Amino acid sequence: MANSSDVSPSVGEPTREYPPVPEEQAPAAPEQPSRPSGFARLLIFVGFVFALIVAACLGLRAINVLPSFDNPFSDRTTDRSQPVLLQSMRDLSRYVAADGTFQVIVDLQEDKENIPDFLVNRRTLFVGSGTVEQYVDFSKLADEALVVDNEKKTVTITLPPPQQGGAALDMQKSYVVAEERGLLNRIGDAFKSDPGKQQKVYALAQQRITEAAQASGLSDRAKQNTEQMLRSLFTRLGYTTVTVTFDSP
Repeated sequence: MANSSDVSPSVGEPTREYPPVPEEQAPAAPEQPSRPSGFARLLIFVGFVFALIVAACLGLRAINVLPSFDNPFSDRTTDRSQPVLLQSMRDLSRYVAADGTFQVIVDLQEDKENIPDFLVNRRTLFVGSGTVEQYVDFSKLADEALVVDNEKKTVTITLPPPQQGGAALDMQKSYVVAEERGLLNRIGDAFKSDPGKQQKVYALAQQRITEAAQASGLSDRAKQNTEQMLRSLFTRLGYTTVTVTFDSP
């Protein structure tokens, strides 16, 4: 006899087992929009308040209620100089008869022998502008230097030769054009400063200007101006002949 489990159920027999029904997948929940953190909200609030303050300040400045504040970090210069101290005072009896203004370019280099320039070297290119005066010192006049003849209305004056003063640099017109320094010089300057280095350049510029003034004919100009001044002075006093001579230097 055939096994009942192998026999297909007839059409009229009831179905003992139902096929499994596939489960429907539940719809995914919509993603919630992410909210900014508390710190981010604080930053946004602070920025908004700062923008309102800036806008309010600009508005008050526009109606001239607040002062101008273009740059809160602008440069400021404070003068803490001490009062000027008078060290000495003297009477001068000199007549400045002429002066000359000179300009010199100083190219001063200081290095070490057998050492490359990129290690030890200091070269300064300086433009110096200075003035040199020629003057006659009337305090050195001897008693017989002035001979006056009131009857003939003549005057004879013997003066000392003009003297030349030292060159005075005009720092407003003098300036450093370029400066080259070796590696070791740069390192040394970073730890200490030596104001005497600039003084060497200034002293050399003054020396060059003084030498140039001596060869410029400034002394002859001083003699001419002194003679003209004295002749004009004594002529106004009624003297007709005024002779001015200079001693040999």
